[in-house]
Amino acid sequence: MSNKNKKRIAVLVSGGGSNLQSIIDNIEQGNLNCEISYVIADRECYGLERAEKHGIKNVLLDRKVLKEKLSDEISSVLENDDEKTDYIVLAGYLSILSPEFIKKWSRKIINIHPSLLPKFGGKGMYGMNVHRAVIEEKETESGCTIHFVDTGVDTGEIILQMKVPVLSDDTPEILQKRVLEKEHVLLIEGIKKLLGK
Repeated sequence: MSNKNKKRIAVLVSGGGSNLQSIIDNIEQGNLNCEISYVIADRECYGLERAEKHGIKNVLLDRKVLKEKLSDEISSVLENDDEKTDYIVLAGYLSILSPEFIKKWSRKIINIHPSLLPKFGGKGMYGMNVHRAVIEEKETESGCTIHFVDTGVDTGEIILQMKVPVLSDDTPEILQKRVLEKEHVLLIEGIKKLLGK
């Protein structure tokens, strides 16, 4: 049963859901004072299984089937829920949300990105592509960013960032692992800021 005093967040995922797991763990440990209203995935992924294991409502809205109707379907799921969703967290979500959806949820959607924005952001800059580019550009530091989602790609107002050094023997895979560890920490801090805690 939902606690009426707690804010409710929907978490959108496209992959393994390790950031989702960090949110779940922090809620269960009492470090994060909110509830997950829904986990919504745009493709079959392990994130849905994580939600199922923890008794969290979840739904697959396949981007390949829904195409430009994807954002409308997300709205429909959230609006037809018995209880209100207050915020949306993009945790490794790869689909682009429509401008109408973003305007409707203005300053209520946050995203985690695996670089120090504005560097290595924008179209095509996700997952391993980011870490590969950081190493190719011989950067000495990388990190992750929590930002509000606007109608651009990775252009919204930055909320928090955390730096990670790039070591001389780093491969994209090794760097990704270190950045992901920081993402798990930063995402929780970003949600707390969003909740006003």
